[in-house]
Amino acid sequence: MGIRCVAIRACGGGKIDTGVPRMAVCPYGAAAVVMALLSAAIAFHCSPLLAVLQRALSLHTAHATKDMDNLFQLVRNIVPALTSKKHKGQDGRIGIVGGCQEGPPPACLSGADLTHVFCAREAAPVIKSYSPELIVHPVLDSSDAVEEVEKWLPRLHALVVGPGLGRDDLLLNNVRGILESTKARDIPVVIDADGLWLIAQRPALVHGYQKAVLTPNHVEFSRLWDAVLSSPMDTSNHSGSVLKLSQALGNITIVQKGEQDLISNGQQVLVCNQEGSSRRCGGQGDLLSGSLGVMAHWALRAGPEKTNGSSPLLVAAWGACTLTRECNHLAFQKYGRSTTTTDMIAEVGAAFSKLFTT
Repeated sequence: MGIRCVAIRACGGGKIDTGVPRMAVCPYGAAAVVMALLSAAIAFHCSPLLAVLQRALSLHTAHATKDMDNLFQLVRNIVPALTSKKHKGQDGRIGIVGGCQEGPPPACLSGADLTHVFCAREAAPVIKSYSPELIVHPVLDSSDAVEEVEKWLPRLHALVVGPGLGRDDLLLNNVRGILESTKARDIPVVIDADGLWLIAQRPALVHGYQKAVLTPNHVEFSRLWDAVLSSPMDTSNHSGSVLKLSQALGNITIVQKGEQDLISNGQQVLVCNQEGSSRRCGGQGDLLSGSLGVMAHWALRAGPEKTNGSSPLLVAAWGACTLTRECNHLAFQKYGRSTTTTDMIAEVGAAFSKLFTT
């Protein structure tokens, strides 16, 4: 199995029961299949009806395949070429705010040149031993944490906030200041895990910031919904819900992780169903947020001309979701039920080459 990807655009005019703008898929999408069946039922008998159904389904499949191929090409367009003419740091200097004793998100393995980890003092020795590539700053629990991180912000291309952060009041207060400084410098920021807990308490921290990407799972998404919207969520319309939450937060990019990953910037929804596995071990979100931080930098640097006018952050998010699922799939083929996220991380190189290297 490959990927089933659907691009859904919000349309002007009209409402559906959930109150979100009516969404339209391509002319050969599900609505077209239904119309073809209804028309055929009126005009024809069994044999012609079957022919019409087969033709409609064939057109739908062809369009979905074209969408899939287009998205893969857009991600390939933003991936920088490897060449000896570049200097260290040119393809990505990523900051991780949080970290934990199990190690930070593997941004380097996804293609970043340098990864800076801003963590609490007690976590620093373990994180530093995790990989020699990591540049560790044990400042996050200090009274001058914001000032210490601000010194490095001009050198960073993107920030990943939340993995391994915890919910200590001092840490969260420092992260609030770091997010404000990050926005002031117009740096892309990916927010996951305990960072999303902070956003649920203070949605204004990211409201309207067009370079922010939130990556909630089911529970985190519900918490954000309750914090931002007063209306009940329509649990039968997942695409409509992620679209509406993005709009309520000022059209920032949201990746709702789940059986299928739904990605929206309040104007469009991308659905990623790259085959993964049924193994749900902890830590996979760190792989996603780390790779997304790198791809966000690549996509914004490449610009809309390389993404064919599509939102660079939507393309980056789709690429990171696809990569994470492929790592899961490859690791599960080897280790089955005993698969861990560490096994998935070992597959990043192979998965990246398979998906995005032409």
